[in-house]
Amino acid sequence: MAQSREAMRRRRQRRVRGRVSGTAARPRLNVYRSLSNIFVQVIDDDAGRTLAQASSVDSDLKAKLDGKKKLEQAQVVGAAVAERALAKGIKAVVFDRAGYRYHGRVKALADAARGAGLEF
Repeated sequence: MAQSREAMRRRRQRRVRGRVSGTAARPRLNVYRSLSNIFVQVIDDDAGRTLAQASSVDSDLKAKLDGKKKLEQAQVVGAAVAERALAKGIKAVVFDRAGYRYHGRVKALADAARGAGLEF
């Protein structure tokens, strides 16, 4: 029986999460992409805590995102999460694309986070 696109993504996500996990020294940079928004978190899986986060629905970023296309919004969100992580002393992360292809908004977010100083 054919699976939905979302079900296939969830299978890929579970498979990758078996190998990728965040620690206090190198937390996990997780991306969630909905049809209209993009969300990103820096997570310490050992402690089960979110250390930094940014999204296209943040009230702090709303003014910067008005009138931009989704790819440009992803770049702003990527730079914002990198700034917030660096402010908390996090320099290196493990990238978790959550089963999404490394393309489009996911790639734009990753490149912007790297450009702002995060290492992965």
